[in-house]
Parts: sequence; structure tokens; C-alpha cells
Amino acid sequence: MYLARKNIDGVLHYYIRESYWDGRHYLSRDLFDLGTHPGEYIIYPGGNAFYVDPEIEDRLDALGVYMQGDDLEDIFWPFLNPRIQRALEHFRNRGKRSPQVQTARGAPAKNELPVHPFDKRRLHYLKFGRMEQGYLWLIPDKMFNILRHKSRDEIEQLFIDMERQLNPREYKAYAYVIFDINRFFSESFAAKKPQFLKQTDIDEYFNAEICKLNGDAMFWSGMAADDALHEYLIRYLFMFYDYDFAPRSWVEDYIRNFINSRRGHRFSTQTGSVSMKEASSIFGETEAALKKMSRQELSRNFRRRAREFHPDKGGDQEKFVALPRAYDSLLRPKKSN
Repeated sequence: MYLARKNIDGVLHYYIRESYWDGRHYLSRDLFDLGTHPGEYIIYPGGNAFYVDPEIEDRLDALGVYMQGDDLEDIFWPFLNPRIQRALEHFRNRGKRSPQVQTARGAPAKNELPVHPFDKRRLHYLKFGRMEQGYLWLIPDKMFNILRHKSRDEIEQLFIDMERQLNPREYKAYAYVIFDINRFFSESFAAKKPQFLKQTDIDEYFNAEICKLNGDAMFWSGMAADDALHEYLIRYLFMFYDYDFAPRSWVEDYIRNFINSRRGHRFSTQTGSVSMKEASSIFGETEAALKKMSRQELSRNFRRRAREFHPDKGGDQEKFVALPRAYDSLLRPKKSN
């Protein structure tokens, strides 16, 4: 059982959900709609005491949901009165054991459930804050047990919660790491200093990788496929395009420009495509004009459209989400000037 958040028309809604095994993979289902203000279900009888509205527990009992001791308290803890949170924090943590992963009846043993590489990279960064992940295969497998016996929805909700600890200055570096972009570059500093690399190349590989993950059936096991970018990936578009890598000094800029002027151009390995007609509509250019554009002209057009379509600037979110796939489809057949 877990707390899920969903953005509906710009307003955050909350749900109690659970993962369950359907015989092939883990799925998720809504148990209780908490609306937009879950704190309204917390009752304060006096002092530092509180309890959750019995209506919720009755509903969960009626659905046959098994609850461990502090399950409901954990779900409602973020919405508790901050003064009471501070007063009870010590007692809440004292003697509290790590949650046990519940195995659904008929589900495979945990060592038979593979963890997707993308999930491993995310968890590794969020636990250790390291951009270098070349030794990821040396990490004990049990570290990833927290991701097992969960639906894809529950895993994504877990990461949304964990990513709250990130400083906005880390967002772009985090996106760069989790999509494993450094593997496309041979430079020795690619893992630690992506700001030295040519940014248009990084953009190309990021667009290719996010589209590739969007079509990865193994990753989305148990969830319906969608031609559009999945809502759980949209936040990474914002992290990548709304933020920059850590600020560079003028010396770093000089070195980066020197390196970029002396190395060859790379080509994207993107899978999946957008038709020329769709791309023309998204970019607001004729098909003929798009075909004539150089890679550099297309990159400039892409950045301009990304700013124009950005939802926070009153733009079209559907076009903003579709833009990377269209850009990558147009870029593949072009050669470097």
C-alpha cells in the first residue's frame, strides 16, 4: 500500500493505492481517493495525539487489504500538523524497523525479479550522489530489493518522492546520469564533467534515450503503452531542459570550446520516429524547409520551440512533450556540416 500523486489540470490529487500480482506481472489499483487535501482525513483529539479517519480503514478492510502496523500513519505523515510532526519525530523513528517487502501470493521470489538498469541508476544516484556509475554492477543485489514486488506505478511514485531531496542545481546532472548519456562519449571527463561536452550532442542523445525508454515494454510491464511520452517521464524533460549543469568558470568554457572545435560529430541511434508531416506541424515549418535545415539550424529551432512550448510559459504541453521525438526523427538523416 502506498501514497500516489497525480497532477490533474495543474492540481495535485492524492490516492491510496496498492500493487498486486496478476499472474504475469505487478499491477496497481486505487483503494481510496484522498482528493486534494489528504490532511482533512487526520483527526486531532488533543495534545499531540492524532488518528486517521476510521472511514478509510473501514473501506480498506472491506476491500480485503492487508495493512501492517504503521501503513496508514506513514501515508498520512507528510500531511500531519508540522508542530506535531516535530514533537513525535523522535518517537516515530525510535525502534522502527525497515519495512519488509511483501511478496504477493504466486509471485516469483525476489531474486527472480530483475531490476531495470534505469531504476538501478536512479537509486544509485539518489543514495550516493555519484555521477560515475561504472562500478554499478559491483553493488550488492540486495540494495535493490526495495524496488522488487512493486508495480511500475509504485516504483515511479517511490522515485518521485525520493527525487524531492535533489537540489535543483543537480537536476540536469541527474537526468544525464540516469539516462547513461556519458556512454556515448569517449572523452575521459564525460562521466564527471558533461559541461565540457558539446551540449547539442548531449541534447540529441538525451532525446533518443528518453524516447527509447518510453517504448521499452519490459520497463513499463503491467502498464498500458502510449505513443505519447509517458506522464512519468515528462518530469525528466523539465529537469533536463529547464536547468543547466553546474556553472562553469571561464577557463572551463575555454577548454570546452577548444575540445568541441577539434572533434567529430556524433550521430543519434534513436529508435522510433515521427512522420515528416507531424514534425512539420510541431516545428511550424514546411516539410521542405525542415529537409533543408542543417543540424545546427535544426538545433537552434528546437531550442526556440522548446522555450515557446514550455507549459510554465503558457505554451502547449502536448507539443512540448512531442518535440524531442520530432527533433530526433529529423536529425537522424542529416549529416554534419
